[in-house]
Amino acid sequence: MGSVKDLEVLQMPTEDSPGRGRFSFSDRYSVFDYGGMPDDIPHKGKALCVMTAYFFEQLQRQGIDTHYRGLVAGGEAKKLEELSDPSNVMEVDLVRVIEPTYRDGTYDYSVFQRGLSNVLIPLEIIYRNYLPEGSSFRRRVKSGQISLQDYGLNSMPSSGEQLQQPIFDVSTKLEETDRYISWAEAQDIAGLSDGQMRQVRETLTLINQLITQRAREAGIRNSDGKIELALGPESQLLVVDALGTPDECRFQLNGFHVGKEILRQHYRGTKWHQKVEEAKKQAGPGWREDLPEPPALPDELRQGVADLYMACANAITGRRWFDEVGPLDEVIERLT
Repeated sequence: MGSVKDLEVLQMPTEDSPGRGRFSFSDRYSVFDYGGMPDDIPHKGKALCVMTAYFFEQLQRQGIDTHYRGLVAGGEAKKLEELSDPSNVMEVDLVRVIEPTYRDGTYDYSVFQRGLSNVLIPLEIIYRNYLPEGSSFRRRVKSGQISLQDYGLNSMPSSGEQLQQPIFDVSTKLEETDRYISWAEAQDIAGLSDGQMRQVRETLTLINQLITQRAREAGIRNSDGKIELALGPESQLLVVDALGTPDECRFQLNGFHVGKEILRQHYRGTKWHQKVEEAKKQAGPGWREDLPEPPALPDELRQGVADLYMACANAITGRRWFDEVGPLDEVIERLT
């Protein structure tokens, strides 16, 4: 499935009907698109699983189509209210994943121009409510890849300034290294109609509002986040994969990043990170092949990040799934 989730296929999807599968949220983590790192973060998988289940169930209550079936306990898919303990396994409807072909230094998405159904949309859809330090948006402006005027801004907001209107961004999903693209290119490569693109933006708006409101109630700032979408058997839009977790969102509490940003900060400036950035400039498949193994995390940081994920899950869901950790602000105080 990927660097941090595993997939068990119970029934294969076809063009006309969904399949059925189970995601196992592992304790692995990934930074800088490298893939699985050498350490596990204890209980991270369960923490992520209950958080994304919480938001999937909220979406379903609002009539939004998703691929979520429930969390697995005792061999069956159940709703959160039916669970006594956290689960790291989520049962989902499956869609087809059709990857673009790579030739002559570019990706060919022509297969998506055929009006496909029951298929993953090959995009990551991104919202931004703030532009904190470390945001890729700031780096892209600084490098001249984009301009503030492209996004309706006259000047760069401060890192703690909420945007008057969220910024919507989009990147590729199925390439070796994700790249930001325009909405026009996104619509073209995904083969979506004007109406479908309007629905994509409407869905992104609703999800942003849902996550931001719940995070605010938990004392957390939702600076930005991403979602993934698919087309169902009748080309209806489906929310898929995961959402509303520290791996999909940039959560902050009192300026502290709640999630794996602390791990990125740990590795930035190391020789290993420098080699990763140099390799990425190749911009093609295989850039990871000759990289050295990343250095392991210090034990204290590893456990601190584990506590961070567990405390965040308790706060976001409003339920104490993990009794071994205290409130989120106390966990953060120990990490700073």
